[in-house]
Parts: sequence; C-alpha cells; structure tokens
Amino acid sequence: MSDPLERFLQRAEGLLARLEPWLPPAPAPLDWRVTLAARWRRGSLAGGLYPIQHLNCPPWSALQGIDAQKKAAERNLRQFVAGLPANHMLLTGSRGCGKSSLVKALLPRLAKKGLRMIEVDKDDLVHLADIVERVAHAPWRFVLFTDDLSFEPGESAYKPLKAALDGSLAGLSANVLICATSNRRHLMPDFMADNLETRYVGEEVHPGESVEEKVSLSDRFGLWLSFHPFDQDQYLAITRGWVAELGGIWNETARIEALQWATQRGGRSGRIARQFAADWVGRQGLKR
Repeated sequence: MSDPLERFLQRAEGLLARLEPWLPPAPAPLDWRVTLAARWRRGSLAGGLYPIQHLNCPPWSALQGIDAQKKAAERNLRQFVAGLPANHMLLTGSRGCGKSSLVKALLPRLAKKGLRMIEVDKDDLVHLADIVERVAHAPWRFVLFTDDLSFEPGESAYKPLKAALDGSLAGLSANVLICATSNRRHLMPDFMADNLETRYVGEEVHPGESVEEKVSLSDRFGLWLSFHPFDQDQYLAITRGWVAELGGIWNETARIEALQWATQRGGRSGRIARQFAADWVGRQGLKR
C-alpha cells in the first residue's frame, strides 16, 4: 500500500471514530411475533421502524354509535388477514367520532390472526416505498396507518401515497394495506375558485382539472367510511358505556353533568364522552 493511500485511510478512520458517537444507533430488527405495532421514525440519515411499547387501543365494546362502520372495517380487515382481496380504507367525517379509535381497536382484535400495524406520519409518506420494502417478505399482514391525513396547497407528500395506492408500476406488496383517517373527504382543501373551472356541455358537468386532481387521491381508497356527529341519545349511550368501561357508576347526576359537559365543549362526540367519563369516574373515586 502506498504511503499517501495509507495516510488517507488512517485519517478516514480517525474521522469516522470521532463522528460515530454522534450518529444515532441503528434500530434493532423487530420481532413481529411479540411486536404488534411500530412507528416509522426518521433519523438524521435514514428512517427506521421502532416498536410501540404502550398501545393505545380502546376496547371494541366501548365503540358505540358506529356499528355500521365497525362491521364494514372489521370485515375488510378479516379478508385482508385471511389473504383474500381487500380494499385500502379511508375514514372521514366529524372530529372525535371514532375514526382513529376504530382502526386502533381492530389491532388487538385481529392480532392473533396475523395483523400488525405501522403508524406513519403524513410527512413520512415520502418514505412509503422504503417502509413497504422493510416488511414485504414478512409472514404478517401490515396496516400502514396515517391519522388525521390532509394536504395543503403546494404539499407534494400526497404523490407517493397516490402512486402507491394505484398508479405506480411497482405496487404495494400483498401483505400491506393502507388505512387513513381525515376530517376532509377528499383529503385536500376545496376552494371556490376550483368550481370556476367546471365546464357544462349540454346537460353534462365536467369538473375542472383542480377538482379532478383532488378527487383522484381519495378515489384510490376502495373503502370509504363516513362518520357523523352524534345526537343526544347516542352521546349519552356512549358516555354511559365509557363510564362502565372505566369502572364507574352511571346515575341521573352523571347524565345531567354529561349533558352540561357537552354544552361547555360545544359538541357531542365519542371523544367528549370519553373525556367526561374519565373526569366523572375520577371524581367519584376521589370521593370514595
């Protein structure tokens, strides 16, 4: 070995030795036999899958007022874990009405059948191909879950998602299904100016290119599930169920305070019902 090359290698080794303590450790390989869910996390150089140690999965029985959505979502995922054709899922509608809770509740319900879940932030969808590659050959069925998905004008993160759903020559592996929740049905904002592009040919309506582009993303989800605000009776039934789930006692005082709680919060939803139940059961526990 020549002297210049030897000196270069020695300097490179010294540089790497100084840099190595500053580099984040590589994530350990996941054992999906004991890991039910993981989160994709970006590092300074590359991303990796990290196990979620404490799962936040509500009990299936606590999800009330959304029976039709529960039935459709569970059937679709049962097809998926059985190796049968299934659709990517988009859950849209009012905030706090059980969209993400439904997805999370399905994990322990179907885990013994091979279901696993990977949580992916919206900004990390650009790494979708890398994430799929990590699990493509694993003997499990993976739901890539993105919560509160929506895009603003100028954002390009939706393009990898759009291509992965239906458009790229390299499709998703058979053991991967995408599930997203959003308050927007078409995932992107609607502007009045978009409607000005609409053309009318006789009795036919031809939406403009902006509208077509926005609709084309949500259209690639095969199963749409819509969630709507609850009426008073549904809200009280959900609240009563959460009180029982948390070990509390439901009575007339709880009913009156639950209605007052909803009025103060300006709405009736499953999230508000659960928050009241936690407050009510906690207060009663302190009294005892």
